[in-house]
Amino acid sequence: MSKVESLGIKGLESVHYYVHDLARSRRFYTGVMDFAEVGGSSAELSKAGREKSVAFKAGQCVVVCIAPEGEGGRAWRYLQKHPDGIGTLNFAVEDVERTFALLERRGGTPIDEVTTVEGDGGRIRFFSIATPFGDTTFRFLQRDGFEALYPGFEPAASVPPVSNRHGFRGFDHATSNFQTMSPAILWLEHVMGFERYWEIEFHTTDVTPDRSHGSGLRSIVMWDPVSGMKFANNEPWRPFFKQSQINIFNEQHRGDGVQHLAIGTADIIGCVRGLRAAGLQFMPTPGTYYDALPQRIREMGLERIDEDLAVLRELEILVDGDKGAYLLQIFLKEAAGLYNDPSAGPFFYEIIQRKGDQGFGAGNFRALFESIERQQAGAAR
Repeated sequence: MSKVESLGIKGLESVHYYVHDLARSRRFYTGVMDFAEVGGSSAELSKAGREKSVAFKAGQCVVVCIAPEGEGGRAWRYLQKHPDGIGTLNFAVEDVERTFALLERRGGTPIDEVTTVEGDGGRIRFFSIATPFGDTTFRFLQRDGFEALYPGFEPAASVPPVSNRHGFRGFDHATSNFQTMSPAILWLEHVMGFERYWEIEFHTTDVTPDRSHGSGLRSIVMWDPVSGMKFANNEPWRPFFKQSQINIFNEQHRGDGVQHLAIGTADIIGCVRGLRAAGLQFMPTPGTYYDALPQRIREMGLERIDEDLAVLRELEILVDGDKGAYLLQIFLKEAAGLYNDPSAGPFFYEIIQRKGDQGFGAGNFRALFESIERQQAGAAR
């Protein structure tokens, strides 16, 4: 099959994160994650959209938190159906008219026509499409000298440097969960023009002696070879479909959607130390994971890694790799757990440092699940 013509995506520019409590989001991004508050919606834009937006930036990561102001706006409609969650992914493109034409030709579903706004040093052109990612839409933007984040946005009175103390660089990938992911995979391939990059399926029942319980998934990563943007897509895997962590996300989120965003950093050890010092909680990693880590490192084809294994155990950072290259990653606790509030939802962030490996932690998926199973088995004895 011939390659599908590229949409001309340059990268994931920003995300819209619909939230119930904007003040809480501000405390999290500026106080814990050390994002800079760079601006927000003007009074006129807030009134017209019936929602208030505040943008936070660290490196090339831009998160726009949006809370309803009254009924009827996009944030209000989203939060009537879901807890807090990612409602829009915004992609910078080279030629928005060409992107629109390609998507429409391939059966994409535009929500609106291309809108052009002039001013603020140039112009910006954009449109949005519906997706099979639940109620998450995609927006495509072309900037020609337009300096504001979006039309109707006002810069913050004082904007600190956007290179933060945790070393955040940009979004590494987006991961979404589905009850069944084939529609999303076909859409990403035939409408977006993405290609298969990586896949895995497993279930932990094969490490539980009586095969009475377990959790599993099937995951396919799609990518845009031009921009390098990657989408990991997960679905529950039998048996015990309902016990799968993927299915639990869908139940808590009340539908398919973006499970997490991965943020790249140049120094994950310093990053995690700083985040833990700021009081941030991460998903726990059992000690059995680190007991098996020296053997796993040898199986990866690595003679050694740069990091001290005792430090990785202390900070609960995961390691994975293949053919002599590796990556380090850790997952924040989901928002509902961080805030002790179910309305905050099951979305979370991943922090990742790549040291040559461009994969997705296949060994970590498996090793972490197996370690949890072993720990549970030990506790039961």
